[in-house]
Amino acid sequence: MIFNKKPMDKTRLGFFQKNNLLNPILQVWTRVKTQLKTLLPLLIILGMAGCGNSTSEVSSQTPPTLTISKSAPPISQVSPPKLIQKLHQSLDAYQPQVTILNPKPDQLLEDDTINLQLQVQGLPLFQDPKFGLGPHLQVILDNQPNIDIYDITTPITFPNLDPGTHTLRVFATYPWDESYKNEGSFAQTTFHVFTKTPNDHPDQNLPLLTYNRPQGLYGSEPILLDFHLNNAPLHIVAQEDPTDEIVDWQIRITVNGESFTTDKWQPLYLKGLKPGKNWVQIEYLNEQGNPVNNVFNKTARVITYNPNFKNTLSQLTQEKLSFAEVKGILNPNFATQEPIPTSEPEQPQTRVVEPTTEPEVSPVAVEETSLEVESTLEP
Repeated sequence: MIFNKKPMDKTRLGFFQKNNLLNPILQVWTRVKTQLKTLLPLLIILGMAGCGNSTSEVSSQTPPTLTISKSAPPISQVSPPKLIQKLHQSLDAYQPQVTILNPKPDQLLEDDTINLQLQVQGLPLFQDPKFGLGPHLQVILDNQPNIDIYDITTPITFPNLDPGTHTLRVFATYPWDESYKNEGSFAQTTFHVFTKTPNDHPDQNLPLLTYNRPQGLYGSEPILLDFHLNNAPLHIVAQEDPTDEIVDWQIRITVNGESFTTDKWQPLYLKGLKPGKNWVQIEYLNEQGNPVNNVFNKTARVITYNPNFKNTLSQLTQEKLSFAEVKGILNPNFATQEPIPTSEPEQPQTRVVEPTTEPEVSPVAVEETSLEVESTLEP
C-alpha cells in the first residue's frame, strides 16, 4: 500500500490557521504589548528609586572603609611674629664679622679629619640656659644640614671625611636661626682631603645660594624660610643698563610642589604646611627664570611639622612668651644663671661632627604660582 506523505508545516502555524485560533492570540498580545509600553517607563523609575533606597540603607548600616581628607591649604606668606620683630630690633645694631682660621683656603690635607677654628667679632655668642637660644653660628659642610655653634672655644671636629674637595660655610644668626646679612657675616673656605675633585667646589665667579632654614622639627606656624646670598648683584645695579653683562636674579621657592619666586633677600614666614613630612627647595635663577648652575644653588630639605611639639621656638612664633621672659636670649647679661655646683675643673670637650646625609627628595611636578613679597631690603 502506498501512502502519499504530505510535507510537514515546519512553522507549526498550519494547525492554528485551519482552526482560526491565531487571530485571538494576536489580538491579546497586541493589547498586552500596548500596556507594557505604557508601564515600562514607570517600572524603570520605580526600579531606580528602589536601588537608591537600598544603597542608602546599606551605607547607613555599614561603616565606610575610606575617609576623605581635606586638601592642604595653599602656602602663604605672613608677617613675622610681633615678638620676633621686637626681639629683632634689640639685635640689629650688631654687625658680626666671621672668619674661618682653619682650614685654610685651598689647603690640601693628608688626613681625613679636620679641626674647624673660627673667629667672630661684633656679636656675643652664647646660649641662654633657660630657653636654650641665643646668637650663634651656622656651620655647613658641603651641603649637609646646618650645625648650631654657640661656643667657638670648644674645638669642632669633622672626622672620617671622604677623599676629595670639601667646602665649609659659616654665618652668624639671630637666636631664632635667621641669618645676619651684613657684609662680613658669612665666611667660606674650600679645602681638599688627600686629593682635589670637582665636586663641592663653588665657582667664585658665580652667585652662590646657601640654604639656611627651615630645617628639622617644628611645632607651630609660621615657619621661617631663610637663605644667604654671595656674589649676587644689587637689583638697582643689574637693572641700570640692560646691555651690560650684569644679570639680575630671583629665588624660586618650592614647598610640597607649590612654587613661587621672590627677588628680595629677606626672611620669609610661611603658613600652610601639612602635619608630618614636608619638603622645601630653593633655587637661584637669573632674570629670565633660568637656573644659574653653581654648586649648592639648588638645595632641598625634608622637614617635619608636628603641631603637638612644643619648644622655645614654637612659643616665640606663637607669642606664648613675653619680651621680659625671653630677653635673656638677647644678651648674656640678661640670662638667668642657674646655680652650678662646684666640682673639679674639667678639660674642654671636643665637639665631633659626624657626616650626615640629607634625605633625597624625589622630583615632582611643580605648580608655579605667584606670591608677592614686599620688602625694602636689597642685597
